[in-house]
Amino acid sequence: QVQLVESGGGLVQAGGSLRLSCAASGSIFIINVMGWYRQAPGKQRELVATITREEQSHYADSVKGRFTISRDNAKNTVYLQMNSLKPEDTAVYYCNMHFLPSVSGWPAESWGQGTQVTVSS
Repeated sequence: QVQLVESGGGLVQAGGSLRLSCAASGSIFIINVMGWYRQAPGKQRELVATITREEQSHYADSVKGRFTISRDNAKNTVYLQMNSLKPEDTAVYYCNMHFLPSVSGWPAESWGQGTQVTVSS
């Protein structure tokens, strides 16, 4: 059983910044890809950013240049630094991890419970 716990969401004015964190705990041998997704009211969940174990990152066009994803493998934690926030960034943000639970285990995936980010205009 792997649990992802997110923190750092909140209310911020447009142009402000927030930093999200997501820490994984439980039966983990290695985490391959870590990522952040978001879901706004009435919309489908969408990719925000991902980062591989080799620290190759990928961003949605809508956040490029404003958001930065990073990870700390020793802490099984992924971060999302969000700058120059816009009202359209308002959503519930979910972290996601693809991992191996053991050296011989099958690849698995886990999601966090979500953290609300609200950007006021």
